[in-house]
Amino acid sequence: MPLDFTKHFFALPTEFKLRNNTGCSWKVMVKLMNDRVTLDQGWATYAAVHQIKIGYMVTFKLLTPDTLKVIIFDDDGIEVVNKCGKHDEPFAAKD
Repeated sequence: MPLDFTKHFFALPTEFKLRNNTGCSWKVMVKLMNDRVTLDQGWATYAAVHQIKIGYMVTFKLLTPDTLKVIIFDDDGIEVVNKCGKHDEPFAAKD
């Protein structure tokens, strides 16, 4: 996330809630690294659980100051729909 994007925040949150296309939420920590804001702790597990592969495109839309809507497209440009079920992972957000 470019630093210019952070000007939209009064204060940069220490974590974001990622909400997917089925309404499930996942917590990821935010870290400043090499002049960029990065999704840190929780992101690798999110990517694995939601089977994000090389070649996929992931879009983020700011819904609230600490919530991003995530839409994942496969390498054919088709939206990936992730059914949530029950997340037992420590970063699954409780709504």
